[in-house]
Amino acid sequence: MFTIGSVCLTIGLVFYTLGLWPVLGFMGLDFLLLFWAFKVNYRAAKAYEDVEVSRQHVLLRKVTAKGRELKFEFPQFGTRFKVDRHEEIGITKMRLANREREVELGYFLNPKDRESFAHAFSHALSRAKR
Repeated sequence: MFTIGSVCLTIGLVFYTLGLWPVLGFMGLDFLLLFWAFKVNYRAAKAYEDVEVSRQHVLLRKVTAKGRELKFEFPQFGTRFKVDRHEEIGITKMRLANREREVELGYFLNPKDRESFAHAFSHALSRAKR
């Protein structure tokens, strides 16, 4: 951020000395917008999901960026792992479902990681049911 701020200030001062003073203000706005975008991105990166598979249940714990926690517990019997696929992209959506509810998980993963997670999670579910 220091480097970006220095570049914006240098460009703004060059234009200010040439008599084009509004450019300095716009460069300041550009820097503030980039700073805000990075701050929002870092805050959103604090969100995560935790999945626990046992013989009795499947527990999905979602923690938002603000620290709010949501827990979804599914009984092992009757719980299905649903995957939506697209020919070119791969997995587009993953869900845990039973008769009463359906919860999406792993929405923040990239397609390659979704494939890896889906394979590992399916394997864990099948091992827990044995």
